Amino acid sequence: MSDSPALPAFDPRRTALIPIDVQQGFDYPPWGPRNNPAMEVHGQRLLAAWRARGLPLIHVRHDSVIEGSSLHPTHPGNAFRAGFDPLPGEALVSKSVNAAFIGTDLDLRLRRLGVDSVALFGISTDMCVSTTARVAANLGYRTIVVADACACFDLHDEHGRTIVADDIARAHLATLRAEFAEVVDTDAMIAALHRAT
Repeated sequence: MSDSPALPAFDPRRTALIPIDVQQGFDYPPWGPRNNPAMEVHGQRLLAAWRARGLPLIHVRHDSVIEGSSLHPTHPGNAFRAGFDPLPGEALVSKSVNAAFIGTDLDLRLRRLGVDSVALFGISTDMCVSTTARVAANLGYRTIVVADACACFDLHDEHGRTIVADDIARAHLATLRAEFAEVVDTDAMIAALHRAT
């Protein structure tokens, strides 16, 4: 059973699920040790729940403009992880910066769908998920981050000391919860979806 806060009522028809950068490139250097090995399982549960109900779904892929990046379109790492490819007819937004709204038509797509809420998950918690959540909130969307369907990586501080991924995730999710988003886990998100539909 979920220990996440229950999600207040929401309208699933006006809530887009947005998987962010669930790509193979994060298995290549320079990405380091990752937290949350269950991220893919939870993300696939969310996708299945949204697809079963025909709800708004927009995939986001990072197409790096940096030659040699593991997320560059010419690199095999640009491909989606197993189980996360868009199905025929599902929308795909390509971005080259952290926020999925910058330099893309994501905002226009959402508004044309009549969406006023977004549920975000993917890689990485502290970078593209967090940045997209902050921009979404600033644009006026009700923003939900599904924490256990996100993952991030160990980083080094200015002294070369390792900050482990779990600590990074906890800090970023706390910041998002304080100011920008509702932070829940997959069980809570799907339970709210069942209640609403």
